[in-house]
Amino acid sequence: MSRTLKILLADDHSILRTGLKLLLSTQKDFKVVAEASNGKEVLSLLDDGLEVDVILLDLSMPVMSGLDCLRELNKRQSISSINVLVLTMHNEQQYIKEVMLLGAKGCLRKDTLDTELFKALRTLAEGRRYLAENDANSLLDSLMYIPPKKESLSSREEEVLNYIVRGYSLSDIAQKLCLSVKTISTYKTRIMTKLNCKQNSDLVNYALKNNILDKY
Repeated sequence: MSRTLKILLADDHSILRTGLKLLLSTQKDFKVVAEASNGKEVLSLLDDGLEVDVILLDLSMPVMSGLDCLRELNKRQSISSINVLVLTMHNEQQYIKEVMLLGAKGCLRKDTLDTELFKALRTLAEGRRYLAENDANSLLDSLMYIPPKKESLSSREEEVLNYIVRGYSLSDIAQKLCLSVKTISTYKTRIMTKLNCKQNSDLVNYALKNNILDKY
């Protein structure tokens, strides 16, 4: 007979917790031993000595989110002894890579719980990780993606950029560099294109990261 898996349900919606508890109770090898409505309650239960095999952890919770709870578990190294299966909404899939790097053993969308939950839990119980096929493919795509290399700026473009991020208008820059406003505007367009920047705040970030301001 397989060992009973002790589960902690962490979700701020009591109706969902009730539904999950009923669903899990249909399987003899699963047992919900505790519930929590936020990340702080999860940590408090563990601090009080609660022994669990798996935490079903919702990402979006008040007081302390599932993501912050996961960070704290990782910091405490508690993550090594507990399997965390993160529950997400469809629009939270951008967090998959982050939660896996923080030590979660799996990630599951809430709209697939009825079909994949048992499989995911048993996979974790076997010491393996679990991601739905679509999520695994998305994660692999993000790992394989190499952003296009940004073109380097010429010394004149760096000089123009320096004035832009310092708040000078195009006409002011033109006057300082003895060039026409049209030429400065062309420089700015070229700089934005090379750096793949959409607005001036992006230019400021680039200048700070690359020490452009220190050169002039």
